[in-house]
Amino acid sequence: MHLSSFLSPAKLNLFFRVLHKRTDGYHEIASLYQAIDLFDRLFFAWASSDLISCTDPAVPCDSTNLVAKALTLYRRHYFVPPLHIHIEKHIPIQAGLGGGSSNAATTLLAVNQLMHNPASLQELIDMGAMLGSDVPFFFSSGTAYCTGRGEIIEPFQLPRPISGYLAKPPYGLSTPAVYHALRVEALHLRDPRESLHNGPEFYNDLEAAAFLLEPRLQSLKNELLQHFERVTLTGSGTAFFCLQGSPNPHLPLQWIPFHTIKLGE
Repeated sequence: MHLSSFLSPAKLNLFFRVLHKRTDGYHEIASLYQAIDLFDRLFFAWASSDLISCTDPAVPCDSTNLVAKALTLYRRHYFVPPLHIHIEKHIPIQAGLGGGSSNAATTLLAVNQLMHNPASLQELIDMGAMLGSDVPFFFSSGTAYCTGRGEIIEPFQLPRPISGYLAKPPYGLSTPAVYHALRVEALHLRDPRESLHNGPEFYNDLEAAAFLLEPRLQSLKNELLQHFERVTLTGSGTAFFCLQGSPNPHLPLQWIPFHTIKLGE
């Protein structure tokens, strides 16, 4: 019997600026992160031994899953009995939508709640930063200007809610591969602080590298721009968020309507 269930939201990068490569191997970035109303659901139940399961057979359910890593990390600080954690997957994988990172953050929040909140919010954020650059964002209020490698969170409020469509092709991209193909010196120079306050702006410095690895994405963006005024890759792709237009049902894509949301309410 499931003890409890928790929603695990997707995110968009409304803009994504890559500033330079750091000495630790990561890239210094500045990005406006935004939570949207696309969710996985995680179910938690006490068990005789730990078990991770998922509705999507493409998701590994072993120790490499960020949910398992989050549970292991939490146990370094606090006792947790064995758990069965089941992931009901709705966020497409390898899409730049942060599904794995969101699942990790949700696991930390859920386990802490199930154990009567021994860890503070800052402790959970610090644990999240150890798991991945995107994880800390999911402890925010839903909109945040993120810097460093993504783990430094500054609250932000959009001038108005945003809605549109996600367009996800049937193929994915590896985030490390996209960063490996990135040529920082060729990127357009612009101030992310200005991008933050100018509307905000919508762009992604990872698009060129993603299009180099997967040329079909460039063709797809050109096609999508015939139906929407704004089309931007989110994260390292392969999902685009599309604003001010209507989807073309004849394109071989997964179309997902979305709205921006707040978290923690």
